[in-house]
Amino acid sequence: MKKILITLSTAFLISSSCMSQSAQDLHQAYLDLSVFQDGLASSLRKGVNKKQIAQIQNKDIRVLAENLLAGKKVDHYKLASYSALLSPKTLGRALSIGDGYSKYENVTGIYLPVGKHILIADGIKEDKDIKLVIPNWMRKAPNPDDPTKDPKGWGIEKKEFKLRNGVNIIELEDFGSLAYVSYFSDNPQEERPIQIHFLSGQVNGYFDNQKHTDEDWNSFLDHAVYPIMDAKGKHIQTAYPVEELKKYAYGRGKELISNYDSLVYRQHRLMGLIKYDKVPHNKILARVNYNYYMFRDGDGVAYMGDKQGYAMKMVLDPNSVIKGDPCWGFSHEVGHVHQTSPMLSWGGLGEVSNNIYSLYVMRSFGNQSRILTQDNFKKAKEAIIDKRISYLQDPDVFNRLVPFWQLQLYFEGEGKNPDFYPDLFETLRNQNTNNSPSRQKIREKWGREPMVVERNPAVHQLNFIKTACEVAKTDLTEFFDKYGFFYVGEMQYDDYGKYEYKMSQQMVDECKNAIKSMNLEKPKLDISTLTDKI
Repeated sequence: MKKILITLSTAFLISSSCMSQSAQDLHQAYLDLSVFQDGLASSLRKGVNKKQIAQIQNKDIRVLAENLLAGKKVDHYKLASYSALLSPKTLGRALSIGDGYSKYENVTGIYLPVGKHILIADGIKEDKDIKLVIPNWMRKAPNPDDPTKDPKGWGIEKKEFKLRNGVNIIELEDFGSLAYVSYFSDNPQEERPIQIHFLSGQVNGYFDNQKHTDEDWNSFLDHAVYPIMDAKGKHIQTAYPVEELKKYAYGRGKELISNYDSLVYRQHRLMGLIKYDKVPHNKILARVNYNYYMFRDGDGVAYMGDKQGYAMKMVLDPNSVIKGDPCWGFSHEVGHVHQTSPMLSWGGLGEVSNNIYSLYVMRSFGNQSRILTQDNFKKAKEAIIDKRISYLQDPDVFNRLVPFWQLQLYFEGEGKNPDFYPDLFETLRNQNTNNSPSRQKIREKWGREPMVVERNPAVHQLNFIKTACEVAKTDLTEFFDKYGFFYVGEMQYDDYGKYEYKMSQQMVDECKNAIKSMNLEKPKLDISTLTDKI
């Protein structure tokens, strides 16, 4: 008890405003906890009897004491250790992909309903901002007939409570949900694990594909106390409706999560993360939402749950998720998380460069090429090459995708450089000035991101051309010229933000001269004629 008593004043003074805990609540909690031997309340003091336990005012603490007296052990979900994870922002900067990896990785498997809850934390350093996060997975739009028009938006509604060593009391008023521990660091290997004991709440559990079996999966679904079930693999974590998991993936949890992992793994391979040993330990979150069919936001990817199970069937059936449109849809949204910005995600590529991943993943699973079945190879030639316009002027994002995919077709075949895109992504990451030491100093000194000055898509486009030639050791000037990558002029357009494209002849000449000075070989064939095979 000494450890807890020492932390009482600190825990209350710092946390009371955000933890819904009063001095009276804390005082009573510590009195009730006096029957326990250790600070985390995992065992009783010697000699504690039923009469003493009956005097405990807090019901949750009393039940815990009764169970321990009866010889029961504390549930391993209720009392667990949590390790620090790399900050998604830090990961995003390192990989030049933005902040799209999961903020909910430390899954507890505990459901906290509406009301007051008590938990004990230990091992938290004073300078660490560690929080308990309660997302409202079941939030729905006020008007279910028009769910896209939600005044709260489509993002995750959540409650956050800062944690301190000792007793923490929180109160959930609007909704109850599953609990997650937000414990991130720029240097997670230097952090020590923390321990948390949930004295209240219910065990929902979670499925870990690297530890559990399909029998475990079914048991989790059959005994769930909350409508959403957590699951995690090596590269993915999911939060999906229990009833729909029963409907589409009962008995097949390992296959489903393995398929997800495989989908993400393939994107890592194309990005060069496997070749260059940069595969993150962090995961991408895939969750249910009740606003829109499928989308990606700052919290990962989301798929709509509904009575018909339209989106859910596509992403929960283990057979479906790696075939046809479902494979495309999942890869498309995860591809948004992996878009390399701004070097391969300049204005106009918002719904283009992510689909390089979609095509790669789909075909690697043996699916037919979507741009082949949609006849986009022919359409792109007629709309862009024959009309001598910039590919950015074509409103069809699939036509805009064609030249980027033809590079893959060439270098995996006649060009004999299957690592073209992995090497290109690595080179572009290394070029990113957002990751330079000087910009890191700005972050450390001012606590903010340095302002990104360059928004002209033409600048990033020319850099992509030159870098692609360098990486491929091939002069691709004529190929890019055909698709209008050297288009001189000005354009204004919207692509998740307003952009002004400005390309001068001088900019074009400098780029072409730089490529010419490399003395590179020409392609062995006209790359613009390549198509996927049927």
